[in-house]
Amino acid sequence: MRDDVKQLLALQNTDQKIQALEAELVRIPQLQDAAKDRLANDTLALATAKSNFQANEIEIKNVELDVGTRKNTIDRLKNQQFETKKNDEYTKLGEEVVRYENEVDKLETRELELMETADDLRSRITEAEQNLTKTQRLVDEEIAELQARLDERKAGLTETKTTRETLVIQVDDEDLLDTYNRLYNKRESQAVVRVTSERSCTSCHVQVTPATYALAQSGAAIAYCDNCSAILFP
Repeated sequence: MRDDVKQLLALQNTDQKIQALEAELVRIPQLQDAAKDRLANDTLALATAKSNFQANEIEIKNVELDVGTRKNTIDRLKNQQFETKKNDEYTKLGEEVVRYENEVDKLETRELELMETADDLRSRITEAEQNLTKTQRLVDEEIAELQARLDERKAGLTETKTTRETLVIQVDDEDLLDTYNRLYNKRESQAVVRVTSERSCTSCHVQVTPATYALAQSGAAIAYCDNCSAILFP
């Protein structure tokens, strides 16, 4: 293999490493955000459970107030019954007492239902708290691990870019370097590729001519793929 092709191949390997590291630097923060989203979901679930419980407690208090108001009304109506001397008025007051007592029965039944609901909602709060605690621990560990990986990739990228600068200097032919850069961007990181014994370019998988294959084998000059223009090595 020609020395300049070896240099370009080493440069390509370095560029591919830089590309992979840069992709990681984009992906890792996305993974951290996804972990935070899981925590946010569990936090919202706990807040919702507490809100539902508080709403239920308010409804219980309102029902208790309604029961108290109606019982006071019943006591007042019974006192009026005791004081009245008119039969029809006594009967009407009695009917009102019965009506309010029926309402009290319904309200007390509703209160029991709400108390049962409160037990269920309290259990949901406990479950949500446990889920949040577990998720918090897992997310903290995951974010810390991802941050360590992110710092490592940043350091690796800096080091690899320094290596690239050294490799670029070693390529004497500026036109060849420009050709490599153009091909690298055009051919999806495959500027310098192997040509197989079947004369197949491993970038575009098209068979090159015997003359191109022979040139790549001899190393007398830079050989380019007849189809995709990639730089070939045997």
